[in-house]
Amino acid sequence: MQGRRADRISTLIQEEISRLILQSVKDPRIRCVTVTRVRVSDDLRCAKIYIAPMGDGEQQRREALAGLTRAGGFLRGELGRRLCLRYVPELDFLLDDSLEQELHLAELFRQIEATGTKEP
Repeated sequence: MQGRRADRISTLIQEEISRLILQSVKDPRIRCVTVTRVRVSDDLRCAKIYIAPMGDGEQQRREALAGLTRAGGFLRGELGRRLCLRYVPELDFLLDDSLEQELHLAELFRQIEATGTKEP
């Protein structure tokens, strides 16, 4: 369970990382990446950043993740300059597959509705 301060820091990190990806990072692999959420540990030492790359291919997703991992040092340094924190958290980039799970569940519900029997 995250505390209120960790929630505020998560929001700040999400905004800054999104801004940095759009404006400062030059790697073409990560141009179309959306930061969906950020989870920061209670001691503010570690941040898990969930991303959703645009595109269908698994290869594109892996390349975007590799590009962000490679740019992690730059992003962490920029966060340190922009946010006034005693410790800048270690950044761990993860693929967010919640959208795919939602689409899969919606399809399952549609199938259940279509094959459902009517009660007498």
